[in-house]
Amino acid sequence: MLIYACKRLGVAVLVAVAVSLLTFSLIYLSGDPAMALAGEAATQQDIEYIRKFYGYDRPLAVQYADWLTKALTGNFGYSHYLRQDVADIIFSRLPVTMLLGACALVFALTLSIPLGVLAAMRPNTMVDRFALTLAVVGQALPSFWFALIMIFWFGIVWRLLPITGTESWVNFIMPSVALGYYVTPAVMRLTRTGMLEVLASDYIRTARAKGLRPPVVLFKHALRNAIIPVVSLAAVQFGFMLGGSIVIETIFAINGLGYLAWESIQRGDLPVMQAIVLILACFYIVLTYLADMLNAFLDPRIRVA
Repeated sequence: MLIYACKRLGVAVLVAVAVSLLTFSLIYLSGDPAMALAGEAATQQDIEYIRKFYGYDRPLAVQYADWLTKALTGNFGYSHYLRQDVADIIFSRLPVTMLLGACALVFALTLSIPLGVLAAMRPNTMVDRFALTLAVVGQALPSFWFALIMIFWFGIVWRLLPITGTESWVNFIMPSVALGYYVTPAVMRLTRTGMLEVLASDYIRTARAKGLRPPVVLFKHALRNAIIPVVSLAAVQFGFMLGGSIVIETIFAINGLGYLAWESIQRGDLPVMQAIVLILACFYIVLTYLADMLNAFLDPRIRVA
């Protein structure tokens, strides 16, 4: 287990380094950052002063090493627009996005796993068709359109739920459903496929022949093996929710990390954009690594693969 964990950790570190290189390059994708900061009316002398002041005149390798060293200590620079420390801005918004992503993931798993299990237990029945129909609708319906539909009916017509804000847990119901329903079909299909394969295996027939109770066969023997790929997918989808929450947070006016990313793109606030991309990518890498460790714990065969 330790050797497997070290191997996966090495891969995670390499991916993190590659992501940091791509994130650092964002500042040069739109051209000369000194000219962007100086503005159109700036003189060449002003541009050179800004380039020297921010260190853009140094070699790229030196700039990257300095930026990465500061980022590892939590120093992401200074916002050009808000005139505040980037770390303070981000970590004041991050808990909202984390809460939204966690609620959306709980909703998705609570809906998709039971549906997948029921569909596998009753293949080609009304339950199976209902689950597959729900999956097709979830894949075809864009999350922003689903969010607008819920706002119209639950927020405007029936006035059951608040449309904007984060004052109460009620404010997170519609955003969590809109964000979580988009990933529900993938989890449900994977659970259904895994359960169908496991329920048709020899050791399940042996467990039934030994007289074990159906709940024991279903949950202790079948679901534990069928849930392994779902764990990896859930971790990946949680990272996707954190990064993809920009649309949902914008629609519901939630002051989270996604809404901050949208604001930073509009303002051209490069340090904030760099920090958001790096932090979300690191979350994605950590979640994937933890999912690999959990899968190795659930299935010892993975450790020697």
